[in-house]
Amino acid sequence: MMDRLDHLLDAASPLLDRVDRVLSTVGAPEGHPVWTELRRVRLLPGDAARAVGALYPEAIRDAVPELRANARAYASVADALPLAGAWEGEAADAYERARRRTAEHLNGGPDSLGRRMEATADFADALTSWMARSRGDLAAMLAAALVSAEAVTLTTETLPPDEEARLAAAVATPLLRTVADSYDRGETLLNHSVSLQN
Repeated sequence: MMDRLDHLLDAASPLLDRVDRVLSTVGAPEGHPVWTELRRVRLLPGDAARAVGALYPEAIRDAVPELRANARAYASVADALPLAGAWEGEAADAYERARRRTAEHLNGGPDSLGRRMEATADFADALTSWMARSRGDLAAMLAAALVSAEAVTLTTETLPPDEEARLAAAVATPLLRTVADSYDRGETLLNHSVSLQN
């Protein structure tokens, strides 16, 4: 199902193509902030916008209930492991040690299967939120870019190369900054997830 960003990417495609073409052939004014954002993203604005457009949180969001159900199942299995009961002696002691190890492995400490499954579900929730925010932020920025004076002038007039470069850089800068900021938040999310696993 298409959302606002999908529609805006379709509408903005000619503008993004023009901006990309100008930046890759003419360049941008020396010292313009677009250079900083190009270094951060390492993509032209059209490619950067389409990369965010390729983030689909629904696929991950749909897996979360199953992950949480699996975590609960591990906990149930761990709780259901029968005690030695009337057994006594060496065999009963060995069984009890094995039962405790198995229960711990299924749903005990932070490295247990159940806890890892729950952590994966939490990460999936955070990842879908990041994707949705990234898409929303870019959609808002694209909407603003499409109606900007720079975009209208760039797509409707024949301009000298230096003016083309100035306008393309003006359109590209906030778009690239939005994508770069989103990716920085994504990297922070990944780093946090890795630190929790270690």
